[in-house]
Amino acid sequence: MSLRVVFMGTPDFAVGTLMELLAAGHEVALVVTQPDKPKGRGKAVGYSPVKECALSHGIEVYQPKKIREADCIAYIKSISPDIIVVAAFGQILPAELLNLPRFGCVNVHASLLPKYRGAAPIQWAIINGDAVAGVTTMRMDAGLDTGPMLMKRSVEITPEDTAGDLTETLSRLGAEMLIEYLRNPEAYPPISQPEGATYASKLSKAEGKIDWTASADKIADKVRAFNPVPGCFCACGDEVLKIWMAFAEPGKKTGETPGTVIESSAKGILVACGDSTVLRITRLQRPGGKQLDVRDFIAGHAFSKGEVLK
Repeated sequence: MSLRVVFMGTPDFAVGTLMELLAAGHEVALVVTQPDKPKGRGKAVGYSPVKECALSHGIEVYQPKKIREADCIAYIKSISPDIIVVAAFGQILPAELLNLPRFGCVNVHASLLPKYRGAAPIQWAIINGDAVAGVTTMRMDAGLDTGPMLMKRSVEITPEDTAGDLTETLSRLGAEMLIEYLRNPEAYPPISQPEGATYASKLSKAEGKIDWTASADKIADKVRAFNPVPGCFCACGDEVLKIWMAFAEPGKKTGETPGTVIESSAKGILVACGDSTVLRITRLQRPGGKQLDVRDFIAGHAFSKGEVLK
């Protein structure tokens, strides 16, 4: 069964689902994504990953500021979709669109609902030290990720997984789940979400500042969750360093003040953290420089024992 689809999505996570819809032979008649935004130091206008993918496949792209406006609703109605597929779009759909397609609106959400409704489920699963993450497909309703569930599948979060890594994994999983659902929707009756919902708010750049009084495992989780965006950072003298990968040192204790460098070598920069724990930093970046593994970094910027990061 080939369906006429309106696809709504914006970030990297959504690209996998869009690609699988095309590979499965569905007609993606329109892609709806967030408006273009300035990116990088030069603030040049950049396309969303979904827009770039759609244009590369010759698909019409529509970028409303507010999907609830009457002209936006009317335009999407004119497409006459059989189904609207949503993956990390970034706006809540109005009832007129939820009730429009004959197969409804299906959302591919990167969490094991009802846990982590909202904008940053992948990042918060890592921040909170969860052992597993996953994807839930659901029939959309008027709430924020509150609709009845169709399918739910999980994956293990490894100690090395960054938010970028996990996004790639869950993007593939979510795309596979959607295509499986579309082959036989009757096999997946909607099930109401249980109680116990939590909300995953969007991460800000300011939240990336490292608090060295936190335990090493908490800091390591935060570093991975903020990689690749918005990034974790700390002050080293007059410079701001970005920290891209770090690991708690199991069983290692220190009496040094949190933030104090206790060792610097090609194997990592060891820093005292809260609860007498120790963090090993293995990848970092100076202002205006490239991300470097610690071996290359200290070749041009050695840390002294007793130096304090803030």
